[in-house]
Amino acid sequence: MTIRVVVADDQELVRSGFSMILDAQPGIEVVAEAGDGARAVEEVRRHRPEVALLDIRMPVMDGIEACRAITDATGCRAVMLTTFDCDEYVYEALHAGASGFLLKDVRRDDLVHAVRVVAAGDSLLAPSVARRLIEEYTRQPPRPAAAGAARLGVLTARERETLLQLARGLSNAEIAAALTVSEHTVKTHVGHVLAKLGLRDRVQAVICAYETGLVTAGHPPHGGDGVPGSPVPARD
Repeated sequence: MTIRVVVADDQELVRSGFSMILDAQPGIEVVAEAGDGARAVEEVRRHRPEVALLDIRMPVMDGIEACRAITDATGCRAVMLTTFDCDEYVYEALHAGASGFLLKDVRRDDLVHAVRVVAAGDSLLAPSVARRLIEEYTRQPPRPAAAGAARLGVLTARERETLLQLARGLSNAEIAAALTVSEHTVKTHVGHVLAKLGLRDRVQAVICAYETGLVTAGHPPHGGDGVPGSPVPARD
């Protein structure tokens, strides 16, 4: 199946560069370009692509509002584009429905890989973007523990543990090893977690883990750097 993509960025050279890279790949077709968010929404509605690459800062309608409009009304998945680790809108964009974030200095192979990953229904975060997400939670007042417990109360103990592992950015194979179960069982648990909590994908699962207090910004679930993700996706 050909993955159709809309590329939206108000900088023509950036937009054209991304489009040329993607169009040159087998199984990927850039069906439209847009120089502002409103036009991006129009092109997505017209062409019904699988993926939209959206710059955050665009005229007429910014990328966040475009992302919200696209994900609310279509099946298209949005990947946000931003400059090197300097955008304060990461948290807001993810809540608008973004399936991932890429820095504009992304390598060619990583750009192509990201489009394929998101089109397949997965999600991704660059490490520096994940750090910014955690920093956002650090600045926010603590949420009542009771509220988080109530939301997570629909999960079984094993599903709750699966959510914790998702927040660590582990693949299904890694979760299976950690929980000593099969990958098929992990896929079942992941599906139950997303369905019960009303989550679209693993990016939203990471957000949920922080919002409910299952993971706290002061005690990140991953190694020592607190990054619940990597330039590659949270893999199946």
